[in-house]
Amino acid sequence: MAEVKPDSRPEMNAEPALNLSDQVSPVITRHRAHAIFLGPEGLRPGWRIVLYLGMGVLLFLLLSSFQYLIPSRGAGFLWQQMFIQVVLVVSSLSPAAVMAKIEKRRFGDYRLALGQASGKLFWTGLLWGILALSALMLLMRLLGVFSYGNLALHGLRIVKFAVFWGVFFFLVGIFEEFTFRGYTQCTLSRAIGFWPAAYVFSFIFGALHLIGNVGETWLGSLCAALIGLFFCFTLRRTGSLWFAVGMHASWDWGESYLYSVPDSGGTVPGHLLSSSFHGSRWLTGGSVGPEGSVLVFVVIAAAWLVFDRLYPYADGGRASSPVLPQQPPPA
Repeated sequence: MAEVKPDSRPEMNAEPALNLSDQVSPVITRHRAHAIFLGPEGLRPGWRIVLYLGMGVLLFLLLSSFQYLIPSRGAGFLWQQMFIQVVLVVSSLSPAAVMAKIEKRRFGDYRLALGQASGKLFWTGLLWGILALSALMLLMRLLGVFSYGNLALHGLRIVKFAVFWGVFFFLVGIFEEFTFRGYTQCTLSRAIGFWPAAYVFSFIFGALHLIGNVGETWLGSLCAALIGLFFCFTLRRTGSLWFAVGMHASWDWGESYLYSVPDSGGTVPGHLLSSSFHGSRWLTGGSVGPEGSVLVFVVIAAAWLVFDRLYPYADGGRASSPVLPQQPPPA
């Protein structure tokens, strides 16, 4: 029988040119990358928060460099601090305005409608803050660990510093509330729910107090986190951040100016009284101030209970629930 030799022509013996795995793999890779960054509503919430914070940090670094144009001699140092607070507010609100355009939303969807700045919730929050702090300071006074002292300012300086620190802490309230409970809270809530998001940002809020404030303690940091949760609770019930902004501002103003005690480990020049602490650090908070006292937890609990009674859920909790409205699907 004749030997059959294999055909030596390459087109007859070569492997098939089509390799499905080589063609499908890039498609799968692109699909996975798409899924990481994009969801049903476009860019995923986590990446939106990263984009928002990234724009805020860049804007802050750019604008804050101009503070040195303000002479630091005399009262110039205070005006530099005021300028930095203005920059912080701009750096938190402006990126949110950009994100609102990208997401096709209103800025007010992030629960800080600028038209409500002089509304009832803000002024009610101001009253709550000063009353809650006054109750805490009175409790310390009754226990004999705090003394009001005498006036440290006189004449027109009382009014000038009262107004200066009032504006300053109003800006602090806007920056901190919107940064931790405005755009970020509303956006993350879409992914994991309101209260899980509230726990995340309240923990970060407390941790940053411990990391960023000289003289802060773990007890003061815990207090900041719990106050942050309370502010989330007020947001949940009212659907607005203005109550929290008002209470935050007047609490800080009361600590730093009115009662002239440390606020998260720091004191300010131009405070009203020559007040002092004496006694147990657990009761006074020591260098941290009232926020480092165990008594502050009594005040927070009382505020939570009273607010719960005065601001019940409307329509079973749905009407004031601060959840972003549905975004139109990407084109």
